[in-house]
Amino acid sequence: MDNRRYNRLAFVVLDHDPTHEDIRAFLKELRGQRKGRGAVVRGITTDGSTLYPSVLKELWPDVRHQLCAFPVLKEITEAILHALAKFRKEMTAKIPPQPRGRPRHGQRGRARRIARQKRRVVDLFEHRHRFVRHHLSVTQKNLLHQLTRGLPSLRTLRAIMEGVYRLFDRRCKTETALKKLERLRCQVRRFKKLGKSLNKRKSPTLEKALVFLDDRLLEATSNAVERSNRRFRKAQKSIYSVRTKEHLEERLALDMYREHRAAGRRQTMKGLHDARSRAKSGHP
Repeated sequence: MDNRRYNRLAFVVLDHDPTHEDIRAFLKELRGQRKGRGAVVRGITTDGSTLYPSVLKELWPDVRHQLCAFPVLKEITEAILHALAKFRKEMTAKIPPQPRGRPRHGQRGRARRIARQKRRVVDLFEHRHRFVRHHLSVTQKNLLHQLTRGLPSLRTLRAIMEGVYRLFDRRCKTETALKKLERLRCQVRRFKKLGKSLNKRKSPTLEKALVFLDDRLLEATSNAVERSNRRFRKAQKSIYSVRTKEHLEERLALDMYREHRAAGRRQTMKGLHDARSRAKSGHP
């Protein structure tokens, strides 16, 4: 993708899992296109695949390489939700069994307590996304505070998620983010349930996702590429013909053609709107 306009520059559709040779051939073609455009590569953002590092060092040895923050945040978010699901399962197991039928006069208080516990587990499931959401309103924060009352482990989950989001704050430097990361890891180690889930994100993976914090022109994530890939995956689910290699190539080529003509199309539409406005107002 061209980072200046987020237009697709090149694509390859494979009928097998990519190899180092496939990546090398594709990136060599991409390097030739960049030279033809007279553009200089200042930074490269990829996912966490092991196919890229050796090839990138070979083709662009002096260019900084960063891992996309999107898969990093996705994996940590899944770990938080997994730990929350385990906590709900433990809460459910601690709820005492209740006999069938209406409770007797002396057991109504116990029945109400059991109902409140069950309702709390249901509320934690319904509002589980609030534990991983980036920005919360005042109302959402108050609701989350009520849900985690008396449950310090769940408040720790939310604190860890907020600490992860603060790592990618573009207002701080990389050095500051690395210090925050070390404090966050100490906090995660104390929370054993989540610590095992986050072991996969140890150094240097998270550090590689913080490379471009000091650069205002380079973004932390390749959202344009991820968005394009999601669009095609969605099309494959609903349109049978898009699942074939030939039709995928045709669909990608059509998108590239539309992106190439987008600037002229916008200019033409703007000219038509201006002409219509002048005609309505009576001006020549």
